[in-house]
Amino acid sequence: MFAALRPIRPLALIAAIGLAACAEEQGAYGDASSIVTAVPTAVWEQLEDSVYGALEPTIYTVRDEKTFTVTHVDPNDGATWGDLMRFRQLLVVGPADASWIEPVLRKARDEDRGNAVVQAFDVWARGQTVTAVVTDAADVAGGFLASLDELHALYDRQFRQLAEARMFVSGPDSALVDTLMNRAGFSLMLPTVYTWDARDSVYIFRNDNPDPSELIRQVAVTWASPIPQGMEGEDFLAWRQEIADAYYSDEQVAVLDNLQGGRFDHEGLDAYQIQAVWQSPPGAWPAGGPFVLRAVACPAQDRMYLLDGWLYAPGKEKYEFMIQLERILDSFQCAT
Repeated sequence: MFAALRPIRPLALIAAIGLAACAEEQGAYGDASSIVTAVPTAVWEQLEDSVYGALEPTIYTVRDEKTFTVTHVDPNDGATWGDLMRFRQLLVVGPADASWIEPVLRKARDEDRGNAVVQAFDVWARGQTVTAVVTDAADVAGGFLASLDELHALYDRQFRQLAEARMFVSGPDSALVDTLMNRAGFSLMLPTVYTWDARDSVYIFRNDNPDPSELIRQVAVTWASPIPQGMEGEDFLAWRQEIADAYYSDEQVAVLDNLQGGRFDHEGLDAYQIQAVWQSPPGAWPAGGPFVLRAVACPAQDRMYLLDGWLYAPGKEKYEFMIQLERILDSFQCAT
């Protein structure tokens, strides 16, 4: 529980009103995956490694890629703080009466103000999210350290929600769900910007906007019946290669370095997932990217489905696109 807010002096009130006016006039800048962390330098120096470890975990796409990038600023440094306080994603840490915490608490919902971690929006700029860790004045470092796991879970959840919202900005193709279920016995929820085609029992869904030389997101679905028995990771990879060789317009071979895989439950169905990297075969135009391969057994149809989502995004961070592909794969349903 934090201490009661101290009275706001007239000059401070005028400053707060001025800042509110700025928030109405100026938009936030920066990326949602970049977190500017405002905490006094003495506290930061104690916890720097712990903060980076908790808020900058890496995910392997085609290399180790940070999910978030953290930048420190001392809120007592007027010039630097003044430049960064309009950042899109701010994390502020300190006691409730600190000058960089009070505006957040005033903007937060009444029911949230008693929490150790509080969020408010458009505090110093439009489109801004500010997360405050409210600590005891005597132990700012301890309060910050105790909140790191909660902060990571919060940022990860909200970034995934943002990635999904961006993916469906064109709207979900709800009609396609019914079409696929009636025609093929399975369904996926995709954005309307995806095109699709079917050859034999291979369905390919593709989004190569704005240009296939810059960005390709593709999902393929096929099946085998009756359900093959005893299949393991190498069998699913061989199956993927057969589909890629016969149906993909982009030549691919799997690179098994840093492969991650194993069984999981997909809405009560036995499933297997592999995440690895594809690249062009020798002699072809050099290209590559990550893929997520899933095999899902549907006993009611006596089918084993293979779902392959892959990405081509040269020179771009790939984490958000991988979240979007996984969201599409998560939407898979087979007729029961």
